[in-house]
Amino acid sequence: MAEILEFKNVGKSFSGNHVLKDVSFVLEEGQILGLVGENGAGKSTMMNILFGMTFINETGGYTGDVLINNQKVNFKSPKDALLAGIGMVHQEFSLIPGFTATENILLNREITKPNFASKLFGKKLETLDKNTMEDKANKAIEALGVEIDAKTLAKDMPVGHKQFLEIARELSKEQVKIIIMDEPTAVLTESEADILIGAMKKLAAQGISIIFISHRLREIIDVCDKLIVLRDGEIIKDTPNKDLNIKDIASWMVGRDVVSIQEEKKLRDIPNDVIMSVKNLFVNMPGETVKDVSFDVKRGEIVGFCGLAGQGKLGIPNGIMGLYPSGGDVFYKGEKLNINDTNSVLNKKLAFVSEDRRGVGLLLDEGIDWNIAFDAMMVQDRFIKKVGPLKLRDEKAMVEETLKYIDELEIRTQGPKEKARNLSGGNQQKVCLAKAFALNPEFLFVSEPTRGIDIGAKSLVLSALKKYNREHGTTIAIISSELEELRSIADRIFVIFEGKVFGELKPTDPVEHFGLMMAGTSPEEA
Repeated sequence: MAEILEFKNVGKSFSGNHVLKDVSFVLEEGQILGLVGENGAGKSTMMNILFGMTFINETGGYTGDVLINNQKVNFKSPKDALLAGIGMVHQEFSLIPGFTATENILLNREITKPNFASKLFGKKLETLDKNTMEDKANKAIEALGVEIDAKTLAKDMPVGHKQFLEIARELSKEQVKIIIMDEPTAVLTESEADILIGAMKKLAAQGISIIFISHRLREIIDVCDKLIVLRDGEIIKDTPNKDLNIKDIASWMVGRDVVSIQEEKKLRDIPNDVIMSVKNLFVNMPGETVKDVSFDVKRGEIVGFCGLAGQGKLGIPNGIMGLYPSGGDVFYKGEKLNINDTNSVLNKKLAFVSEDRRGVGLLLDEGIDWNIAFDAMMVQDRFIKKVGPLKLRDEKAMVEETLKYIDELEIRTQGPKEKARNLSGGNQQKVCLAKAFALNPEFLFVSEPTRGIDIGAKSLVLSALKKYNREHGTTIAIISSELEELRSIADRIFVIFEGKVFGELKPTDPVEHFGLMMAGTSPEEA
């Protein structure tokens, strides 16, 4: 196969900090290249150079050469990269919420048709050819093998559909040669990820080259033709996908042996002291079906919730914490919660780490210290000092709290004042976790806690949750698409199907039982 892309001795520094060092690799036509590394290893910087992100040039550019079809290029903007046939699916969504799927897919590439006015006064007065646009959008969606109504607004879609929309936008572009996919499966369930992997293989067979960045190493092994491992800005391994295994890849990534999170589970004996009782909960959350959920949670346990996309697992915490209109009864410590008033729920010492870290979890343009302290300041008057009649922020206390969590959660940052926007996805997730811990919650909902976090940090985050549960007696409810991680930490697991609790399993039960119940079949019937 012919070479389509080459990096030659590429380097990049930010304020004297070398984030890429002498990076060289080759990508061939129709090849799927797996790019892995811990958060902060330099993966996104490499792809931002290739895609011509403007901040690369604004911060001094890069050293070395990038070649497309053996011709040296130096893109000054993403528009230059797009014209050269390069598309990029970013880790975070760039959709316009009030636009339909069609409008987002064809944004800035709208198809128009002439009318009487345009014939007289020029092309600018042409109207949108909505039927042709919808047909083109549908073709891009169908290429992914998913069912999404092209007329649906982006704001009304579950996160999995939003991700497919981002990818469909790249597929709809003319003469695309290379597609960069930065953590495209991080927000997808396993079944949705399988659909995407099948689509990637079809695209590669058509001659489209793909750079696939993922923390899900099993997917890397399943779909990629070759693997590049990046560590501390350097390529540690560049190898064909032959006899690769997860343990070796993980060790290359972190430079040490990684202890599997799938260690043998020891069941705890949790006293039957119910702290939360949920009766007939329904939640009006777009893309999530929560219509009649009932369950009890014991004080001090870690309870898990699993299920396929759209079946309702994500809607449960969002509804109880008041982020979407909800009904039914939720009793906490024997008192009925006002689940349509978030502040009222937070005042009961409940906390929530949302699956939508950028949309819900973070103040992106504020420092890490402000993010970690904000909820505790607003709800509990922590990090406040009184000067006469005035209430002022206690900056010193905020920084001290932030430094504690930077150390405990190994948040890779330049310091407490660094803006949350500048952190990698995994480190943003750790800040969200620290923000919840700062509330000193007695009950903590955590939704997709390891989404976008590399394999070296996943164990750390799960251990932090387990430690917090043991040391503080905090009851934790974890909602996750990563079944093995859920089984490694939970005391019990509820399976959600079609908006209801289909059943309850122990983490030690066979994985086949989970699969059956998530598909709506009890193990006894199989």
